[in-house]
Amino acid sequence: MKAALTLRNVSARYRPEDPAVLNGISLNIALGERVAILGLNGSGKTSLLYASVGLMPFDGYISVCDIPLSERTERSVRNHVGFLFSVPDDQILFPSVIDDVVFTMERRGIPHSEACIKARSVLERLGIARLASHSPHRLSHGQLQRVALAGALVAEPPLLLLDEPSTALDPVGKEELAGLLVSLNAAMLIATHDIDFVRRVCQRFIVLDDGMIAKDTSDSEHITSYWCHKAVRTCR
Repeated sequence: MKAALTLRNVSARYRPEDPAVLNGISLNIALGERVAILGLNGSGKTSLLYASVGLMPFDGYISVCDIPLSERTERSVRNHVGFLFSVPDDQILFPSVIDDVVFTMERRGIPHSEACIKARSVLERLGIARLASHSPHRLSHGQLQRVALAGALVAEPPLLLLDEPSTALDPVGKEELAGLLVSLNAAMLIATHDIDFVRRVCQRFIVLDDGMIAKDTSDSEHITSYWCHKAVRTCR
């Protein structure tokens, strides 16, 4: 059966002399499956997302939609992925919101007119269509987060890698985003500290601890109690 994302014995470090930030990670995410990655700061959540699209060096095997990740296949792999960075400024490059979202489509060969129609539709779904002509430099952090998410969603990739997508959203915004993500057919790997948010979105919950998988379950109640216990132990 085709998988959205596969990792086999993946380890990673930012530089050869650095300690490993991922240690022998193996997991498989099916098409359409929504998975949360939880863990304390420094546990390897963001590094796992980066390694999955070749944004940091790794050892082991990674594939996206059954395309093995290598230097030769990086572009093809990334065309199957919508990536949301935790800091939206890291991925918003153009002078207007609409231009930034359209670029995602045009780099895949979609004609400009068709890309504009699709981009405006996604901005509408995210409740920010009125910002289409605005400069990103004049937007709040929450608005920037939605613009960056529009860029990740617009090409309808089969896999979404989302780093802290609910950050800076108010409760209504979180509820709207959760509803939108649940309505999509894409597989998702969501790195977050926001357990309440991913309990509304995800079907599976993975806890990372020191770059290794400490827990992998579909029981959201169990993961909540595990997480609370872990936090209490860490604070002592």
